[in-house]
Amino acid sequence: MNTPNKLTVARMIMVPFFVLFSLTGWGGDANRYICLAIFVVASLTDMLDCHLDRQNILVTNFGLFMDPLADKLLVCSALICMIELDRLPAWIVIIIIAREFIISGFRLIAAENGVVIAANYWGKFKTVSQMIMIILLILNFGGFFEILTEVFVWLSLALTVISLITYIVQNKSVISMQE
Repeated sequence: MNTPNKLTVARMIMVPFFVLFSLTGWGGDANRYICLAIFVVASLTDMLDCHLDRQNILVTNFGLFMDPLADKLLVCSALICMIELDRLPAWIVIIIIAREFIISGFRLIAAENGVVIAANYWGKFKTVSQMIMIILLILNFGGFFEILTEVFVWLSLALTVISLITYIVQNKSVISMQE
């Protein structure tokens, strides 16, 4: 197993620990900082894994399938925890998760037909905005940070919808393959 794949597996292993510390008081007063550390390290493994893949051409079938799955597992788990902690409305999380399912479905149909749907800039902006939003939600600071968090919640939601529409428009031929 190459290094990028090990990083993907490590990211997946971190998810239950993130959830555990998010939804329990096990960390005491340090809970939010433990969650923050786990989430940031997991997010950085994604960036490092992508960098190593591109730099060393270490792309594998395992990585092609598991890396996006690990990313969705991390982000979706964090967002669901934020519902439980009453920091994010469920309807926002439903829209974000629905977008992930729709794009994953598109990619599966395209792959079945020998077409690869690569990530575009809107999808990358969406991911970065969601990571920042989750970090702000984990920290749960008041004052200016409360306003900043609200801005990132709405920005993430907007980028989620924009990236979904962009993927559909750019890849509408995938739908016609199934007719």
